[in-house]
Amino acid sequence: MTLDEELDRIFAARDREDMQPTIDALLPLLEEHPANARVLYEVGGAHDTAGNGHTARSYYEQALRAGLSGDLLRRCYVQYGSTLRNLGEFDGALDVFTRARQAFPDSASLAVFHAISLHASSRLDEAVASLLEVIADGAGSPEIERYKPAIAANARYIRSLAD
Repeated sequence: MTLDEELDRIFAARDREDMQPTIDALLPLLEEHPANARVLYEVGGAHDTAGNGHTARSYYEQALRAGLSGDLLRRCYVQYGSTLRNLGEFDGALDVFTRARQAFPDSASLAVFHAISLHASSRLDEAVASLLEVIADGAGSPEIERYKPAIAANARYIRSLAD
């Protein structure tokens, strides 16, 4: 089994409510491939889902330095920027999303999470405008489907602020 196949297998079996088994399954791969960009990204993602933002941040940064590319790079940008936002590092999150949107200008998921970070930074008009652009460009992309639970959770949270 290739490394990518093993990573795919581990994530197919994950339980978002209990990420520790996934983290435990990834640790031997991390030990065996400590500089592999995808392994670093996936370990960061597992910690992120488990609510370990500071740990996730470190792995995302290592993955970016290790040379992620393509869709994995785009996904890492979404998750890393969101983690920085969740840690209260709004300027850092906005910097990540600005860089990411330059690299992936057609990415709907990056646009949505950029808007969430703009909102968190009290840049409300920019946030709404960004979301309207996503809708105008067609929000039904497969990219958005991947992050639908996170987008919905953020929408509920933002709506609760208005109540």
